[in-house]
Amino acid sequence: MARVMLIEDDPSVREGLRLSLSRHGHQVDAVGTGEEGLHRLQAAPTDIVVLDLMLPGLDGFEVCRRIRAGGPTPIVMLTARGDDLDVVSGLEAGADDYVVKPVRPRVLEARIRAVLRRGGPAAPPGGGREVHGDLAIDRASLTVAKAGAQLTLPPLELRLLLELSAAPGQVFSRQQLLESVWDLDFLGDSRLVDACVQRLRTKIEDVPAKPRYIQTARGFGYRFGPL
Repeated sequence: MARVMLIEDDPSVREGLRLSLSRHGHQVDAVGTGEEGLHRLQAAPTDIVVLDLMLPGLDGFEVCRRIRAGGPTPIVMLTARGDDLDVVSGLEAGADDYVVKPVRPRVLEARIRAVLRRGGPAAPPGGGREVHGDLAIDRASLTVAKAGAQLTLPPLELRLLLELSAAPGQVFSRQQLLESVWDLDFLGDSRLVDACVQRLRTKIEDVPAKPRYIQTARGFGYRFGPL
């Protein structure tokens, strides 16, 4: 059972999703505005947030940014359209995954379980400290430092960095990364990978537009280095 914060302004959609998620064993706190959702999150922890993007007042994009700034709580966003701009903007704001409306409860449940299943990355056997340029990665303690300063990375970004840096120079396709980092196969969307790479670059690269660590192999995917 997971504690789910559902932020959805449409009363009928909100109640339908609340009932469906509750039947799957989740403890659901359902609210109608972003402001109320943020207030509830400050008062009590939750395992995952299901967030509608089109909210009155404080919109879902801003709510997403504020949740992400406050910590690594996973976020699945709901969008009324499969519109590329909405999806990419939501992912760049910090969402971990998305579901297009009208929401099929079984699809939402599958996405929630996939996101929760990732959790924090497990320390690999024999993991140790590696130094790549200014970046120090400790696989045993699951910590990352840049030029001696510790970085705070959400679990998904840390998993992506660990996956890529385990094989410097090797090109990973987006599909490979979806399966190994996101635990997604046919449900996956390559934009999840691109948005996560973009967020990670802002934290580990000196100049995100000219990356040293996570480089794009055009037409194929991404690789770690060469530095």
